[in-house]
Amino acid sequence: MKNLSRLNPYFLKYKWHLILGILFVTGSNYYGILIPQKIREALDLVQNEIQSLKSADPALQSGLYERLSQTLLWFALIVTGYVILKGLLMYAMRQSLIVMSRLIEYDMRKEIFNHLQQLDQSFYKTHKTGDIMARISEDVSKVRNYIGPGLLYGINLVTLFAMTIYAMLKVDVELTIYTLLPLPILSISIYYVSNLINVKSTLIQQQLGKLNSTAQEAYSGIRVIKSYVKEDWFVKYFQGESEEFKKRALSLAGVEAWFQPLMILLIALSTLLVVIVGGHRVYEGSLTAGNIAEFILYVNMLTWPVTAIGWIASVVQEAEASQARINELMDIKPAIINTNHSVYDIRGDIEFRNVSFAYPGVDIPALSNVSFKISKGQKLAILGKTASGKSTIGDLLLRIYDIQHGEILIDGKNIKDHNLAVLRNKIAYVPQDVFLFSDTVSSNISFGVADADDLEIKEHAGYAAVADDIIRLPSGFDTLVGERGVSLSGGQKQRISIARALLKKPDILILDDALSAVDTTTEQHIMQHFNAALADKTVIMITHRANNLLNYDKIIVLDKGTITEEGTHDELIQKGGFYAAVYEQQLVQENL
Repeated sequence: MKNLSRLNPYFLKYKWHLILGILFVTGSNYYGILIPQKIREALDLVQNEIQSLKSADPALQSGLYERLSQTLLWFALIVTGYVILKGLLMYAMRQSLIVMSRLIEYDMRKEIFNHLQQLDQSFYKTHKTGDIMARISEDVSKVRNYIGPGLLYGINLVTLFAMTIYAMLKVDVELTIYTLLPLPILSISIYYVSNLINVKSTLIQQQLGKLNSTAQEAYSGIRVIKSYVKEDWFVKYFQGESEEFKKRALSLAGVEAWFQPLMILLIALSTLLVVIVGGHRVYEGSLTAGNIAEFILYVNMLTWPVTAIGWIASVVQEAEASQARINELMDIKPAIINTNHSVYDIRGDIEFRNVSFAYPGVDIPALSNVSFKISKGQKLAILGKTASGKSTIGDLLLRIYDIQHGEILIDGKNIKDHNLAVLRNKIAYVPQDVFLFSDTVSSNISFGVADADDLEIKEHAGYAAVADDIIRLPSGFDTLVGERGVSLSGGQKQRISIARALLKKPDILILDDALSAVDTTTEQHIMQHFNAALADKTVIMITHRANNLLNYDKIIVLDKGTITEEGTHDELIQKGGFYAAVYEQQLVQENL
């Protein structure tokens, strides 16, 4: 239970739930133990009274019968009272221990989610979404089963065993020893089976994560799957993975299947020993028939807890395997650490000094010795071929990654010394891969500004030339866009993302090929607003096009992570390099 020790702080936090739960379990079992004792007293009384009745005067027998009936009624009322008290305490123990498990489950999910929010982009590039979802859902649920029902039945087992064996020893030591003879076999069985369950549970959880990842990818890429007519292939692939999950689950079920009957067999053996050995002791006169009934009731009281040992062992081992996966996730430290928590304004001066960077796990550098500088209010365009390193500059300015060499300065301060929250709050980024949440259009536009009113949302939608498109939707701005904006076109998603960035009113705006899916007329409309509204803002336009870069203060051309050209539009046209060739080609296409 090494991995489960990480739960100790939660138990300390909810210590009163745990303490009260233990007390309620103990009290419930205490009244449960009293029931066989009262039944033994009643049986012995009946046996003694019957012997008295046989030798009593016939005239007195009716009175003795009435007294016996009253005494048995009194015993019945006492036993009923014990049962009611036991039931009330069982209700209280569930209200304490099961409630505690739900509270811890809530805390765990919240902490895991918060931790995942702190991890950097490199983590999400190396971990599948389905596996992450399995850890925060399935694994946490299995740990909760241990914290709640597993712990409850475990405490119940220990306290009931202690009380029952103590009560049995008080009656007869020898009979108690015979009754408990099957327990060593039980212990060995539990030890052996628990190891098997642990190994098989780990394999099952790993396969479940793989299944979730496969399903998530299939649902997210359903358009591509349908367009390439690959539905049958994905069905077969998922079926194969499901078959593997079934095999692993059946293997675990097979272990648990023969374990449960073994528990019942051992309990039945204990009952048989009580009848054989106890009957002999009654014949000798050292025990009464009531004692035998009491022992059989004790053994039957232990039947469920003992048979539950296998279930508890299974729950604990499954929780151990799941907690190990959760611990592995929680032990991952974010590569990007915020060391500044001050609140301040950002002007918008940006400088790259000999910046070199390679993505984690990739040997080829994305940027190599890149240097440039733009001041507040200036407009920079970054042009280049695919995979030349353009988008990497946007990622680095948001400090999604840290560079390996060189220095990035914002307002003359190293980006690593800035408050990460302030930095990202002052920068609006429209990525190349637009992401919309499964919410209304209005909520997606106002995502970065929680207190934005409807007028502001509609106004900035107009600036992004998407307001007319939104009005034509079934519910206008209240239309649900579906997962990742699946109900919208690529151009609509891009423009909603631009409206979201403009509403934020940033000091630095980064547009990563954000106009690639819009037509020329719409692009001109958006650019006109940019020139007016962003006159005093720093703008970085990452693009493949050259025809709208005339008003930019500086243009740089990247090729294989290095700057090959730098200057204004006129300067680069005169140089006759890559930029000039792209510009002339686009002019020809427009004329055609």
